[in-house]
Amino acid sequence: PVWENKYRCWVDIGLKKDIAFASVVVLSFPDLQVVDSVVTESPVRFPYIPGLLSFREIPPLLAAFTQLQTEPDLVIVDGQGIAHPRRFGLASHLGLILDKPTIGCAKSRLCGQYEEPKSEQGSYTYLMDKGEVIGAVVRTRRNVQVVYISIGHRISLDSARTLTLACCRGYRLPETTRYAHKAASSKVPQNTPMIPTP
Repeated sequence: PVWENKYRCWVDIGLKKDIAFASVVVLSFPDLQVVDSVVTESPVRFPYIPGLLSFREIPPLLAAFTQLQTEPDLVIVDGQGIAHPRRFGLASHLGLILDKPTIGCAKSRLCGQYEEPKSEQGSYTYLMDKGEVIGAVVRTRRNVQVVYISIGHRISLDSARTLTLACCRGYRLPETTRYAHKAASSKVPQNTPMIPTP
């Protein structure tokens, strides 16, 4: 079961013109210590097309995964899973290719409607689209902006929400994404803005 898995992995990607900086960071669980980290630099070979960003970002991420020394049990993606107009965002696409439990944890919403959760940490409501539950809108810290959690691959929404919260240690975003984003940012030349995964 996912609950018994030992290693959590987060992926992040930064873009500068036609170069992708893909970061994959593996943390132990539940203590959330970094046990492996890879950042790769590779050319972007797919054009920017809204709604099809996974085709642009998957190849650099897969290149980073091949260099890991530690096999992750669960992948948390800075992007959408099924909370996507086509119900197949970056987290779903990556999870299918890797055949691993995968969670989408996004900072912004692509589609759907929801009621604002209460201000307390752990409060959540469901993200709905055309009568279908496509994700959970979660308050990971009291009085901060929500994150949008959705199924990527081989996991339930309740498990995705609970596991993401378990990886948050006093910040809005899970420890995994903070490490991965720092790692990707360190490879981007100074004064270069990061273009995060939506």
